Amino acid sequence: MKSNMLDRADQQILDILIENSRASLIEIAEKVGLSRVAVKNRIAVLEQKGVIERYTVILNPEKVGRNVSVFFDLQIQPACLKEAAQRLSREEAVTDIYLMTGPSKLHVHAVLEVNQDLDEFVMEKLYSLPGIEHVGTDIIVSRIKTRKGLRI
Repeated sequence: MKSNMLDRADQQILDILIENSRASLIEIAEKVGLSRVAVKNRIAVLEQKGVIERYTVILNPEKVGRNVSVFFDLQIQPACLKEAAQRLSREEAVTDIYLMTGPSKLHVHAVLEVNQDLDEFVMEKLYSLPGIEHVGTDIIVSRIKTRKGLRI
């Protein structure tokens, strides 16, 4: 996907950083055909504009003992959506929360160690949310494609 808001060099820099955020300025400069200083300045501008929000490490959940990956679709009374989302955002197991179209719906991803943790999470954390009306649960059987960050 190509962005009309970024020039070709910025897009190439971002593609390199998405693949390896630890790539050196020299390595990026060589691949893009710019000087190290030009690359450094472009990255600084992308950071200042909020195009690059942060640099992070992506862990394989299974390699750190988190074997149960699950998506929840939560239907919540409209007046309680904000509070429910705030409570969920404080839960360590929760990785993502989205407000979705439809009847007051939150889409939540969580990663837990074992099925017993899933049972406890649903019973103690989700069913106790204010205004909860419905909990839909989809357990991930296997990862086919995972993409972190937007590709442009």
